[in-house]
Amino acid sequence: MFVFICFVWGTTWLAMKIGTATVSPGIFAGLRWSLAGAVLLTICRLRGQRVLPPPRLIPRLIVVSIVLISFNQVIQLYGLKYITAGLGAVISSALTPLALLVFTVAMGQERFSSRQFGAIMVGIAGVLMLFGPAALAGTLDGWKIIGAAGVAVGCLCYTFGSVMTRPMMRTLPPVQLAGLTDLIGGLTMLFVSLAIEPGAADSMRLHWGWPAFLAWLYLLIPGALMSTTMYFLLVRDWGASRPGTYAFISPVIAVIIGCSFFGEQLDWGEAVGMILMLAGAGMALRPSRQPAPARIPQPACRVKADTAC
Repeated sequence: MFVFICFVWGTTWLAMKIGTATVSPGIFAGLRWSLAGAVLLTICRLRGQRVLPPPRLIPRLIVVSIVLISFNQVIQLYGLKYITAGLGAVISSALTPLALLVFTVAMGQERFSSRQFGAIMVGIAGVLMLFGPAALAGTLDGWKIIGAAGVAVGCLCYTFGSVMTRPMMRTLPPVQLAGLTDLIGGLTMLFVSLAIEPGAADSMRLHWGWPAFLAWLYLLIPGALMSTTMYFLLVRDWGASRPGTYAFISPVIAVIIGCSFFGEQLDWGEAVGMILMLAGAGMALRPSRQPAPARIPQPACRVKADTAC
């Protein structure tokens, strides 16, 4: 399952790039997440579980869904139009644990440490290596900066939304919460895209061509439903930290496939920058050596698992 996750999540960036080359990003992502949410909520219903949330959680649920799914996906997909899939994978995989760390500390869910500060500094050094040499030489591509910023902002939306979901997990089971956020976020993308996005109405006719359609199916079935389920199983059986190491393998897969089959180029500065960013992510993901207090072992484990998810 771990090998499957590493490969699939290392190639979903290529699938997104293929799909959005011919399909409007709002429709491409909106249909995917709407259907994924409907499938998860149907599973809850078949198991006899409730589908609708308590009324008091609806406002927070709507906000979280828009930030976690709608903003994340659309901003990230538009950013991916201007950078390689490999660079997008590295930025997302490296920034996710660092951003989760910052948001959880800011919201009082974790304490800050010197190791975590070092992780952030190494990550910043990686970003400087990615873009610093070209900036000093005066050859920096403005569209590349915009693309990288789009992927980064989308990742920040995802991590902030993930931290916001934590309090709701005390009331809603994970599958129900995932289904509701996917469905609300996906439908929001569809309605807004049809209202303002160029080419959205034409994309709804589904005349995408087989490459975009196969990419969409790949993102839906292996990329979302299968891999997410396997990831939760690994978190249950391995703990929270070991499954998170996919973040160091899947970007490498994305870079190799992009360079080998899609003509994406990688210079030495970008390679060093990517390595530094992944090293910073590794420092952030590495579990603390301090043992959990003996009197509350179960809540401590749940906190780690929820943060990783």
